[in-house]
Amino acid sequence: MSLRCVRLENHIGLGPERPEDEDEPFILEDTCLVNTENIDAHSCETSSLASSDSGDRTHFKRRRKAVETNATQHGFVLRHSVLKGISAQIVSAADKVDSGLPTAITISSVIAVGTSHGLALVFDQNQALRLCLGTTALGADYGAVSALSINHDCTRLLCGFAKGQITMWDLANGKLLRTITDAHPPGTAILHVKFTDLPTLAVCNDSGGSVFELSFRRVMGMRTCESRCLFSGSKGEVCCVEPLHAGPELKDHPVTQYSLLALASLTKILLLGLRPSLKVWMTFPYGKMQVDPTSVPLLAWQFVAVQKTINPILSFCRGDTIHFLLVKKDESGTIHVIKQRQFQLNCDPISLSWINSHTLVLMDSREKLRVLDRPSQEELEVVDMTELQLVYNSSYFKSLATGGNVSQALALVGERACFQSVSSYAGQIIYLGTKSVHIMTLRNWRERVDHLLKQEKCIEALSLAWSFHEGTAKAVLGLYDDPAKRKCVVADKMVEILLQYVNHSLKKCPEQGKIQVMEHHFQDMVPVMVDYCILLQRTDLLFNEIYPRLVENSVARGVFLESLEPYILNERIGCLTAPVMRDLLSYFQENGMIESVEGCLVHMDITNLDIKQVVKMCWDNQLYDAMIYVFNSGINDYVSPMEKLFQAICPPLHEGKPLTDEHVVIGNKLLVYISCCLAGRAYPLGDISEDLVPQVKNQVFEFLIRLHSVEAAQEEEVYPFIRTLLHFDTQEFLNVLALTFEDFKNDKKALEYQQRIVDILLKVMLDNSDFTPSQVGCLFTFLARQLAKPDNTLFVNRKLFDQVLEFLCSPDYDSRHTERQQVLLELMQIGGVVQFEEGHLLDLAEKAEFYQVCEFMYDRKHHYDRVVDCYLKDSLRKEELFNYIHTFLSMSDYTLDEKQSVRVKALQHIKDLVNINPVKTTALIAVHFSDKVHSIVTDLQDDDYLVFQFLMCLLDPSSREGLNPQAVMKVGPHLNELLVDLLCQFSPQQVITFLKMSRDYRLEETIQRKTEKMPKPIAPIYCMTARQTIQKLQVS
Repeated sequence: MSLRCVRLENHIGLGPERPEDEDEPFILEDTCLVNTENIDAHSCETSSLASSDSGDRTHFKRRRKAVETNATQHGFVLRHSVLKGISAQIVSAADKVDSGLPTAITISSVIAVGTSHGLALVFDQNQALRLCLGTTALGADYGAVSALSINHDCTRLLCGFAKGQITMWDLANGKLLRTITDAHPPGTAILHVKFTDLPTLAVCNDSGGSVFELSFRRVMGMRTCESRCLFSGSKGEVCCVEPLHAGPELKDHPVTQYSLLALASLTKILLLGLRPSLKVWMTFPYGKMQVDPTSVPLLAWQFVAVQKTINPILSFCRGDTIHFLLVKKDESGTIHVIKQRQFQLNCDPISLSWINSHTLVLMDSREKLRVLDRPSQEELEVVDMTELQLVYNSSYFKSLATGGNVSQALALVGERACFQSVSSYAGQIIYLGTKSVHIMTLRNWRERVDHLLKQEKCIEALSLAWSFHEGTAKAVLGLYDDPAKRKCVVADKMVEILLQYVNHSLKKCPEQGKIQVMEHHFQDMVPVMVDYCILLQRTDLLFNEIYPRLVENSVARGVFLESLEPYILNERIGCLTAPVMRDLLSYFQENGMIESVEGCLVHMDITNLDIKQVVKMCWDNQLYDAMIYVFNSGINDYVSPMEKLFQAICPPLHEGKPLTDEHVVIGNKLLVYISCCLAGRAYPLGDISEDLVPQVKNQVFEFLIRLHSVEAAQEEEVYPFIRTLLHFDTQEFLNVLALTFEDFKNDKKALEYQQRIVDILLKVMLDNSDFTPSQVGCLFTFLARQLAKPDNTLFVNRKLFDQVLEFLCSPDYDSRHTERQQVLLELMQIGGVVQFEEGHLLDLAEKAEFYQVCEFMYDRKHHYDRVVDCYLKDSLRKEELFNYIHTFLSMSDYTLDEKQSVRVKALQHIKDLVNINPVKTTALIAVHFSDKVHSIVTDLQDDDYLVFQFLMCLLDPSSREGLNPQAVMKVGPHLNELLVDLLCQFSPQQVITFLKMSRDYRLEETIQRKTEKMPKPIAPIYCMTARQTIQKLQVS
């Protein structure tokens, strides 16, 4: 091998992430690097590779496939570049100098590539070949390069070989410093060789599954290497090792002094501390996890900020779950290994790398790269890498160069092993293919947005940019940590995108065709512009730059104006420029969208409009809410809206005409508006300014108590406004006043208005015969409630209550009897009874047959027996008497004397009770009067049919169904025999049934009772026949 060794002139370092106004650092970036989006099928010479070893030359002939990249809501996160310079030289070296196929790769400030013929090619930042280490003759003895590692200061390179040797090279001059042949048992291939952060310490892992520590010494000018076995393959084969590396900024971290090393065997994970002495910190067995025997154990370290403290996290997996272990040292010096939340996958990974402290990149068994965000457990992007023709390390895991003396388990894992084909360093991950080298880095935020714009995905670009603006984006690179600075920078970019999007939407608009097609086009695009301008709080951009451009297209103009409505209704837009406001109102009017006009007006600042013109438009189109809002918000006028609404509903009410639906709507709005004004609330929403509240209340009260309207006709009655509201809806108007009066405390002026309004209410309603009893009752119920308040200051002449009582109880009013009684009853129930002389009230109620009122009064006086009379006299409530008596006698709240008075009254009216409902009477007697049955029958004997009804319900088993079990009682045979006699008289067809079912009668006495009323010649024959018949019935 005669390739020349070239000295490296410069080393490259990767500085910290830079702010927005500086260039993004990228180590190996130059004009030779080409992003995959610029590579077509002709310029990319790589191809798909499934699972194969790099030594198979037939892979050069594989068919090419296009790159498949999937953009999600996170955009294109990875920048995929092909190192064409290195790729070309690898292929050239294989053809020209028989270097062999690439077998291993590692990256630091340089890139080193091992080959199947034992060479190590070292490339600098410009992809120029600077060193060719080794010879083909050496390769013939040692086999292919199976593992590579560069130390932390990029001065040394370790090469492991397929036949078990290890070499160390000086990267400054290409000199071979050490050849190590006895570090591990012979006959095994080197799977891994890795420097630790200590310059004299490395580790290696062979195909026997053992791990060894390599300590480098220089004594008397002689370089030596001492080997120590850390883990024997006989205890479980290790197939992956990963030392913890800390950057210069973390060299003093309390954990780094222990030289941590993670090992992954086929059955468990081990965490070792190599210094100051060997110690096993943790063992994590895979346990009962169902693992595919071909699944590859993977390890990766990363320093991560957890709760504001930076500590290393080890990620590891074998199969479809990534586990995370946090390693930290507490204040006492104790080391803790803490398991973190795991990440569930839907694939089987073959490589795992951190690309920053939040983001991992794995390659699955189908050669797809998956970008994962650890904190959110989201998959950010999937990139198809089958075109890479990834190099697999299968032959070394099978140790083919030394005779294949490995276990079957390790050989199965080796089918997918690609450890030496993937290497990461400082935010870059490099992948080795048989003919090309690919490198992955995170795009900075601006690149991710611009990449979507290049594909004309403006909506996706805006969505992604907004996630950067709000700090919710994942895998973010190149943005300030300070939220204010971040938002400012991203907002500028979004404005730029929005203006491009406007031009794009106009340019792409179909010039010809149906209007619906153009509408559909702009409906897809214009709301996006509006939404993001509102989100950015840039209405100046929306109305001063975007809208003027869209106005040129009438369809776009209409869609824009319609798009504003939901934002106005949700109060996300409160103020429009004068031109936009005029256009909006005109457009809605022209297109019959009157309701939209009203909805928008009441949510906007309308001070820049022509108030008279808008009011006229609102009135003509019945937009009463908008009209009120314009008066209130535009000129602080709270009276004019009431005047206009009263003008609409006064005429039909005064003329006694039925109200139309429109009149009802106006009246209801008027009541709500008055209620809002008196409560200090703006109509239809919001609140009146605090300094205006007293003034508005006074204006409304002064308006309501006006003696006459401004343009009053000669025949207009006094107090037209209060009169109108009382006629429209007495109850609701009084409810409005009641709510208002609740706030009148320690306000002298308000209390004066309260008394004034009450006086007017009384004058209007009592001097006018147009009001119904219910309306009058509503007024006095309202007054009674006000007078009953402990802090009441109202004065109402008690004679007025007497006047109302006479009115409600007047026998001249035959109609509305139920209504008048209900009004009086409600008036008393809320405390109005104190306004009346009770004896006079009771007399009038009895004369008016207001039995519910009488009941109320008797109940107050504890004359409960008189309540029974009230129920009996009330034809509508007689059936309720039974429940009243039962409840009264069952409750413990009443005295024995009170209960006895009700018992006596009930027995006095027993005939009435049986006539009303014999079944309920029987149930009542059985529970509360069981000792009075015989006397009750005696009281009823004047009417045989009543006795019959009573005894049927009491004694006939068929009549007892549905009765309370307490109501079923036993009586003497005398009453049963009497019932048989009455059955023969009133219901002969039931005699046989009763005799069959009952056993409570005496046979001879029953027959005797019947024969006493028969002629003597017939009686003996009847007795004999009846006796035989009844005996048969009893037997059956």
